[in-house]
Amino acid sequence: MRLSFRKKIAALAFTCVSAALTLPLMSFSAHAAELKIGLFADISSLDPHFNNIAPNISLSSHFFDALVNVDANGQLIPGLATSWRAIDPFTWEFKLRPGVKFSDGTALTAEDVVFSIDRPAKLTNSPGPFTSYTKQIISKQIVDADTIRFKTATPYGPLALDLSTIFIVSKKAALSATTEDFNSGKALIGTGPFKFGSFARGDRIELLRNDLYWGSKPEWDKVTFRILTSDSARVAALLAGEVDAIESVPPADVPSLKANPKFQLQRKTSWRTLFWTMDQARDTSPDITGKDGKPLAKNPLKDIRVRQAISKAINRQALSDRTLEGLAIPASNIVAPGILGYADNLKVEKYDPVAAKKLLADAGYPNGFNLTLHGPNNRYINDERVVQTVAQFLSRIGIQTKVETFPLSVYFGKARAGEFSVALLGWGTLAADFGLRTLVGTINPETGWGSWNWGKYTNPKVDQLVQLSLGSVNPEQRQIYAKQAEVMALQDYAVIPLYHQYATWAVRKGIKYAPRTDEFTFAHQFHPG
Repeated sequence: MRLSFRKKIAALAFTCVSAALTLPLMSFSAHAAELKIGLFADISSLDPHFNNIAPNISLSSHFFDALVNVDANGQLIPGLATSWRAIDPFTWEFKLRPGVKFSDGTALTAEDVVFSIDRPAKLTNSPGPFTSYTKQIISKQIVDADTIRFKTATPYGPLALDLSTIFIVSKKAALSATTEDFNSGKALIGTGPFKFGSFARGDRIELLRNDLYWGSKPEWDKVTFRILTSDSARVAALLAGEVDAIESVPPADVPSLKANPKFQLQRKTSWRTLFWTMDQARDTSPDITGKDGKPLAKNPLKDIRVRQAISKAINRQALSDRTLEGLAIPASNIVAPGILGYADNLKVEKYDPVAAKKLLADAGYPNGFNLTLHGPNNRYINDERVVQTVAQFLSRIGIQTKVETFPLSVYFGKARAGEFSVALLGWGTLAADFGLRTLVGTINPETGWGSWNWGKYTNPKVDQLVQLSLGSVNPEQRQIYAKQAEVMALQDYAVIPLYHQYATWAVRKGIKYAPRTDEFTFAHQFHPG
C-alpha cells in the first residue's frame, strides 16, 4: 500500500518524536551525561601528597588509588593491593593487583608504588605533611612484579591503615613534577575512576570518566564539583537544579529538604571530632592578656586547672542541640564511638561554670583574663557559630573572649604557624592511636609525630602508650594501649573535645548515594536509580 507524500512526512515526524522521547532514558541507563555536586569545602591542591586535609584527600580518591581502600563503614578493603599480611612484626607484604593501568595507558608497577611512598618526605613545603604515614617504613623490597615488602624499624601493626592514605602516582609523570603541575593536570595521572578535566581554583573541578579504570566504571561521563562554601548558595544551587547533590547540608535546611519530595537526605554518624587545641608550649601566648590589656607574665594555658576550667565552662549538650541544631553529639574522646581506642570510661565533661570559676581562682586568675578564640568559617557545620557560642560560655566565667574566624584557605596556615592561642580543629580517624600520634604526639619531624599538634602539647607517657599501641600486632592488645593513651591525654586536657558531628547529604530523587562515615563525597558511588 502506497502512502501519500503528506502521510509519509507525518509518519516520519511521529517516528522521530517517539525516538527522541525514548533517548534520555536509554542514555541515562547506559551512561548519564553529567553529575554535578556541590562541595562544602574548598580544594587547595590536586597534588595528592601536598596537604593532608579531608577535602583534598576526598578529591584525590577520584584520580588515584591507594594500596588499601576504606569502605563506607570505615573498614579496610583491597585497593591496588589485593591482599596484605604481616610476615613478622617488622615486615609487611602486599600483593599488587595485576593488569592495572594509569589513565595515560601506562602500566602500574611496583616502582610506582615505592616512588609514591617516598614522595611525601620530599615535599618540604607541605602545609600538612603525610609523613606520619610513611616515616615508620625504613626499607622497601620489590620481591617480584606483583609483590612488595615493607620493613619497619619497630613492630608496627597498623601499616595497612597508614597506607590507605598514601595515593599511588605515576613515577613517569610525577618524577620532576611540582605541585602546580598537578593543579594544571600535567602530572595528574592516576589509576582512579576519573581523570582530569579542568580545575578553576575556588570555583569548580571537572572530572572525566577513566575508561581504563580497573574497577567498576563510573556511571557518569563527566562530573563537576562546584565549590559552594556558603550554606545558602549550596542549598540554592540544589533547589535550582544547578547541582544534583550537596554535601554538608546546613542544619537549618534539613527539615525543609526532608519534606521536599524532590530530594532525599542521607545521614551517617561521622568519624570527625571537633575540639579545641591550646597553646601549651610558649611562656607568653599571642591572644592572651590581662584584664588591663597588658601581656600576662605567664601563659595560663600551661596550667591544667585553666584548661579544665575552659572545658567545664562549655555546655556541650546545648552546643549540639542548639548551635548545631541536632547534627552532633557531645564528645568525651578524640575519636568517635566505635573507633578503635574509643574509651568508654571517659565521660562527657559536665557543664559546671561554678567549678570552672573556682579552678581559675585556684590557678591565680580570680578575675579571669582576655582571650581570642579562632576558628574557620567555612569548614565544619556552623563552625563560626560554634566559636561564638563557646566565647559566650567562657565570658560567663570571667574569661573575656573575642572571636576571629577565617576561610579555611587562610585559617590552617595561620594555625600551623602558631599565630593562635586557642584554635578549633576537626579530625577524623579510624584509630585512636593514629589520631593521638598526629594531634598530641610530641612533635618530631624525623618520625612525623605531632604534624597537627598546633598546641605543641608533649607528654612522654602518652607518647609511650601510643607507641605501644602502634607496635601491637595483636588487635586486642593494641586496643588496650590505645584506650590508655586516650584516657591519659584527655585527663591532661591535651585538647578539649567538643562534639562528634553528623555527615548529611541531600540528593535529588532519581540518584542514590550511600553515606560514608569518613564524610567523603565520592562521585563514583552515586548511581542513577
